[in-house]
Amino acid sequence: MKILVVDDHHLIRDGMRPVLGRLAPPNEPVDVLEAATFDEARAQLERHPDVELVLLDLRLPDVSGFEALAELQRARPDMPVVVMSGEDDAAHVRGALERGALGYIPKSSSAEVIVHALRLVLSGGTYVPREILGGAEAARGGEPRPAAGLARLGLTARQLDVLGLLVAGKSNKQICRELDLAEGTVKTHLAAIFKALDVSTRVQAVIAAGKLGIKA
Repeated sequence: MKILVVDDHHLIRDGMRPVLGRLAPPNEPVDVLEAATFDEARAQLERHPDVELVLLDLRLPDVSGFEALAELQRARPDMPVVVMSGEDDAAHVRGALERGALGYIPKSSSAEVIVHALRLVLSGGTYVPREILGGAEAARGGEPRPAAGLARLGLTARQLDVLGLLVAGKSNKQICRELDLAEGTVKTHLAAIFKALDVSTRVQAVIAAGKLGIKA
């Protein structure tokens, strides 16, 4: 497994190595590549087209804002990109997710949170910090549950269950296990959820649900 860490602070890059090593499957090492600038990141991706995940800081010396994220999406739409940033306000989180990031991890997060978030993304899920969902219970780590307002969209109780797990970052397979549903059934429920929320991706569904009042 190859992971590219793009951050201009060498302490962050060095500190991520042992954390990312915990993602390795049995008998398979994690090859951590580094880039201090976006130009270096481009070069690394050219040399290593088999990179499976990119961790991207939004504050780089040679690119502004979300430009790096947008370029990565254009160049490698199949490659998961997770933003790791010192900015942890909801506006930055939404901005990154709306531009295609599959996760947003504040740099203040613990190693356990980082590993959990990256495992979700690598298994096909989406990691969204609970802070973006609002609600006092979020800080206490409760499981997301759909707000009453979503019922007016015509979703069934089971579809609301699926949406709650989607917001929690679960992959289709994890939703199947937790709700004891067939994968085809989960996909059918997700299609109905996307239609009700007028979105086309999992990330857009999470953002739309947050705006409608999902609380943790």
